[in-house]
Formats: sequence, structure tokens, C-alpha cells
Amino acid sequence: MSQEIFIDGIGISPDVLTAVVSRFAEEVEGVASVGVKDLATNLVSMLSTRAPSAAPALEARVEGNKLVLTVHVVVFFGYPFKKLAEAIREAVLRGIDAQVGVEVERIDVCIDGLVFPKE
Repeated sequence: MSQEIFIDGIGISPDVLTAVVSRFAEEVEGVASVGVKDLATNLVSMLSTRAPSAAPALEARVEGNKLVLTVHVVVFFGYPFKKLAEAIREAVLRGIDAQVGVEVERIDVCIDGLVFPKE
């Protein structure tokens, strides 16, 4: 995502959208990281037996003047995926509404990594 996202007469940097989405999604209990950042990778590696692979944090596009988001996350073992994905969707929707103020068509959640506790 290198080009701005244009919606409702404003251009938004993908980095800004990623920051907003990450801020709210990372507050959800069970989310280890949104995408994989060097710091997150190091922390997850210290706390688990397996480090996640690299993944983009967010994909965004506009369809019919509404935002379509795909959020990539690494999650902790023990949280049911379906419930966790719904909690992430709700948190991201709240964040986009509060900070960006545009309509969201869909939020897809991709679980790209699973962190197991050290035994």
C-alpha cells in the first residue's frame, strides 16, 4: 500500500490507516500483534516457542465510496478464532468511525500467526 486511499473527498495515507487500525485492534484481548513488527517479533519470540512469519498489517481499498479493510493479525493460542475476529472487527470499526469518520463496507480478519505459550 504505497498510494493514498481517497474516500469522501480526503486522501488518507495507508500508514495512517494502519496506525489507526493497529491502535484499536491491538487493544483486543488475544491479539499478539497487528502485522509483524520487529519489536513485536522479538517480544513474541521471547514469550513463545514459535515466532510468527512476516505479514502486512493492513490492506485497504475503496468500493462504492466505502472502505474495505483486511487486517492481518498474530494471535495468542487459547482464544477462539471466530469470537476473536468479531472482537477485532468491532474494535476496528469503532476506531475508523471515531478517527477517520468514513463508512466501512467490510472488515476481513486474517489470522496469520499463532503464538503458543512456552512450556
